[in-house]
Amino acid sequence: MTNDEYKIPLTKIIEEFDLERIYETPDIDSVMVRRSDINRPGLQMAGFYDHFDSNRLQIMGRVEFTFLEQFTADDRAARIERLLSQHIPALIITRGLQIFPEMIELAEKYNVPLLRSESGTSGFMSALIAHLNVELAPRRTRHGVLVEVYGEGILILGESGVGKSETAIELVKRGHRLVADDAVEIKRVSDNTLVGSSPEIIRHFVELRGIGIIDVKEIFGIGAVKDTESIDMIIHLEPWEDGKQYDRLGMVDEYTNIMGINVPSLTIPVKLGRNLAVIVEVASMNNRQKRMGYNAAVELNNRLMNQMEEQLNI
Repeated sequence: MTNDEYKIPLTKIIEEFDLERIYETPDIDSVMVRRSDINRPGLQMAGFYDHFDSNRLQIMGRVEFTFLEQFTADDRAARIERLLSQHIPALIITRGLQIFPEMIELAEKYNVPLLRSESGTSGFMSALIAHLNVELAPRRTRHGVLVEVYGEGILILGESGVGKSETAIELVKRGHRLVADDAVEIKRVSDNTLVGSSPEIIRHFVELRGIGIIDVKEIFGIGAVKDTESIDMIIHLEPWEDGKQYDRLGMVDEYTNIMGINVPSLTIPVKLGRNLAVIVEVASMNNRQKRMGYNAAVELNNRLMNQMEEQLNI
């Protein structure tokens, strides 16, 4: 999937960043942003339009305005007109700079929304790119449960009825937080980061067989839920099969690939009497230890090997 498949209304960006509407086009509600990349048109003001992507939001700050101020009004208007005639989604001016009169006239002529922010250019661009990376990220929905356990985002997968929701409720009772139940919307926000959330219509709701639908936020409080969380680990729950060999040492790291990103994963067999919430907690802490460079299985193996070498040398 590419970012081209997703879009965000320009009006949502205006509201999110509290942008001033210098010129609001009649069709502004239908203007969509489809690129997470943005552009500062310094080169374009100098006349260079090779490889120019007209689908990007255009940001002008003090540098661009200082450059334009050195020209006559007619020359400046010609440079601005060439940019606005490219059918860009919007032009945003930062630092609360005074807008050139010809810029407003040309925005009306070419039906381009003209917006202004009081924020500094670099900070505004960083925040806007981060926001667009999330909103326009490639995504897919998986059947499962996403919880935050000791700061780790744990995606619990498994067949229906295996105990995913019950495990999530037990974790919430133990002080952890629910992100999504039943349907987890996963976004790839960078080359190595996945972020999960719940579809808005079922956010904070959990289905428990025999009880029905419960609202986790209302029962356990606002501290028991979270809207989004990075996915740091995947746990597959499956019914216990007698005779099947399960990993007892953890020497070999396993991964599950989601949208091109390998996420550390475990397969946990479910059997009567096993406390899955405690197992998930320990798995979460162990995963964090591994990221910090400590692997208990490797440490134990090294101790055994050292002991064997000592005995052979006696």
